[in-house]
Amino acid sequence: MIASFRAFAKSWFATLLIGLLIVSFAVFGVQDVFRGRISNSVVTAGSRTVTPQQFKREFDSYRKGLEQQVGQPVTQEIAIENHLDARLLEELANQEGFAALLGKIGLKPADSLMKAQLEKIPAFFDQVSGRFDKTLYLQKLGENQFTAPEFEQRMRDDIAQNHFASGMVNGMRVPRAYTALGAVMDMETRDLGFFAVDPRSVAQPALPTDAQLTQFMKDNAAQLMRPEFRVLTVVKFSPSMVSQNLPIDEAELKKRFDYRKDTLSQPETRTVAQIPVKDAKTGQAVAKRLSSGENPSLVAKSVGAEAIIYADKPRTAIADSKVGAAAFSLPRGGVSVVQGDLGTAVVIVGAITPGHTVTLEEVRPALEAELRKDAAAQKVYDISQAYDDAHAGGASLAEAAKKAGAPTITLGPVTEQGQGLNGQPVPGVTPQMLKTAFALAAGTDSEIEDAGQGEYFAVRVEKVIGKALPPLAEVKPQLVRVWMLREMTKRLQAKADELAARVKKGESLEAVAGSVGQRVVRVTGLDRQNAAQNQTLSRDALGKAFNLPKGDVFTAENGQAFGLVVAKLEGVHAPSGSTLARATEDMRPQVTMALFRELGADARRYARTELKVKVNTDQARAALGLEPEDTKGKGDKAKTSKSEKDQ
Repeated sequence: MIASFRAFAKSWFATLLIGLLIVSFAVFGVQDVFRGRISNSVVTAGSRTVTPQQFKREFDSYRKGLEQQVGQPVTQEIAIENHLDARLLEELANQEGFAALLGKIGLKPADSLMKAQLEKIPAFFDQVSGRFDKTLYLQKLGENQFTAPEFEQRMRDDIAQNHFASGMVNGMRVPRAYTALGAVMDMETRDLGFFAVDPRSVAQPALPTDAQLTQFMKDNAAQLMRPEFRVLTVVKFSPSMVSQNLPIDEAELKKRFDYRKDTLSQPETRTVAQIPVKDAKTGQAVAKRLSSGENPSLVAKSVGAEAIIYADKPRTAIADSKVGAAAFSLPRGGVSVVQGDLGTAVVIVGAITPGHTVTLEEVRPALEAELRKDAAAQKVYDISQAYDDAHAGGASLAEAAKKAGAPTITLGPVTEQGQGLNGQPVPGVTPQMLKTAFALAAGTDSEIEDAGQGEYFAVRVEKVIGKALPPLAEVKPQLVRVWMLREMTKRLQAKADELAARVKKGESLEAVAGSVGQRVVRVTGLDRQNAAQNQTLSRDALGKAFNLPKGDVFTAENGQAFGLVVAKLEGVHAPSGSTLARATEDMRPQVTMALFRELGADARRYARTELKVKVNTDQARAALGLEPEDTKGKGDKAKTSKSEKDQ
């Protein structure tokens, strides 16, 4: 929508839009700032539609916004891999559906309200008069590539949503009884006693036999199965292959400098006021008043015109070339009547910032680096083409690489996720390389792939090691440890269940604990707020303690050592009346807002269903230069078939 999202984000326009959307953000979730009144068929919601062009602009703005958040480039490919296009499409469908529903139920801001709200925006105020200036308004919108209808529709949508939200909030307050239930739950305290059941309480299991371990492996094959591994031969074409001290052609350097001299230099800038007038006579009168020091804006208004202010702009920023030429020929404070291409105008020059013309020596290091980079890229491309020609002529990957003078490396065994036999990442492999390699059959080569940044690669699958259980001898020590742990856990659980049953039958915790050489530990005053800070009980024990009635006995994981605990819930205490009353009232605003947010989300979902909002995923993908989903799959299959045929 604009050239630079970062620049836009810091501008007055972005600040204005964000201010308009604050209430909507809080209630209905973040909406895309760049939504306007649009037409066509990526999204259709009643009479509202989103065109492919608009979706592309929205996507680019969304992507650039993410770049600003993460502080690093987010390419279209990365964004699509992370399904940002689908998320944006869903958000557009939701917001267009909700806006359409508000219109359908008659929630439409009046023109008078729109006008009043628009004229309160300081960004559109004339600096001299302090009032809304329509010319400045249109100028500002144009500078940010917006039309007045787009901006005003956006304001209408946001005012309507804000009115809807205000109407809901003002009349909403959850019942006291509803909040009281939550307060009781939050403030209720519980007391429990427990004792440990550790490995000393049971007999140690015997070491497993090979037969038992083999069966154990079969029973847990899904967890123990090794993934497929592949051994790869890779040829890379990279600028690192090429000398970084390539000779510089002085003639080419001079040619590039001459071509870019103007863009590398800093042009002179000026602050110029331009006042359109109906004829030269009026122009002379205006010029006289300006020369005497009168304010350009006030002078312009007195003759029924609006002053156009160019603040610290180069000559090329002035639309009328003749006016620009005249303005840049005057001294500071100079005034002139100009017969321009677009009519007669009077100009007055304010501040002048001199320009700077760069010399070849000033930019030589940067230009030499560019030339070397371009030369290296060309040489890498030439090497890759030499490889491609040899490979197309029947040479194997290794033979073609040798003919082209490109080195090859062997990688793997490696999984599709890039891990070696030891489970660690294999150096040198990339996600793109793995994707290519795992789409090939054993003994076949890929075509040359563009890896970006001026780099290319091709890969050959030398060997495929299929999924299989590892040999017992290789993993036996680890399996023995797991088997012993599982057996001990079974024995501990059986013992804990036996001891818990005795407590349930009436024996005291102390008596049962003493029978296995343990002592009872008691924890009192536990509530749902302080439970997370408890260092004695496990999450398993805390979860059960708050979900059982008083007097229940249960077993749970030991939070301090390997083993279990047998616990009894000995007390459940409700909060006092006065404390509960205060907590109830304190919680009502938060509970009300939570309910409000849920209703807002429900309203958006209802709008989408009620208006039968249509989403055309293929149109959205086409707007981003992508194939439709079904065609994409067919294309991949066709590519694979062709590859297999060639092999």
